[in-house]
Amino acid sequence: MELELKLESRLSAYVALTVVIISVFMAFCKLKDENLVDGMTHNDVKAVDAWNEYHSERIKLQVDENGIESLKALLGISGAAAGGTTTEIARLIQNIAITQKQMIGLQDEARGYEATYAGMESRHIQFDMTDALCSLALALAAVAALASYLPLLFAAWASSGFGMLIGICAIEDWNFHPEFLVRILS
Repeated sequence: MELELKLESRLSAYVALTVVIISVFMAFCKLKDENLVDGMTHNDVKAVDAWNEYHSERIKLQVDENGIESLKALLGISGAAAGGTTTEIARLIQNIAITQKQMIGLQDEARGYEATYAGMESRHIQFDMTDALCSLALALAAVAALASYLPLLFAAWASSGFGMLIGICAIEDWNFHPEFLVRILS
C-alpha cells in the first residue's frame, strides 16, 4: 500500500511539473504568436496599400496613354496647332516614363510585403502546431494522473517535446515544418 502511494505521489509530482513546464512554454509561444499575427496584419495592410497605389499609377498611365492617342487623333483630324499639341504629347510621354518607374517600385514593394507575410505565416503555422501538440500533451498528462498510468505520461512528454521543438524553431525562425502535421492541421 505504501509503495503504491509513493508511485502515485511521484506520478502526481511528474504530472504537475509537466503541466507547469508545458503551460509556461505555451504562454510564451502564445505571446510570440500574437506579436507575429500583429506583424502579419501590418504587412498585409501595407501590401494592399502598395497594390492600391500601383493600380492608381496604372490608371494614370492609361489616362496619359489615352491622352496621347486623343491628341494624335486631334492633330490628324483638325490640323490643330501642332506646337502646343506636340508639347503636350511630349509632356505626357515624360509622365508615362515616370509613372512606369513608380509602378515598378510599387510592385516590388508590394511583393516584398507579400513575401514577408508568407514567411510570417509559415512561423504562425509552426506556433499552431506547437499549440496543438502541447494541448494534446496536457490532456495526456491529465489522463495519466487520473488513471495513474505512467505510459500516458511518457506519451505526454513525447508530444510536448515534439511541440516544444517546433515552438523553438518558430521562435528562432528556423524553417521546420513536419509536412504530415501541416496536412493534418490545415
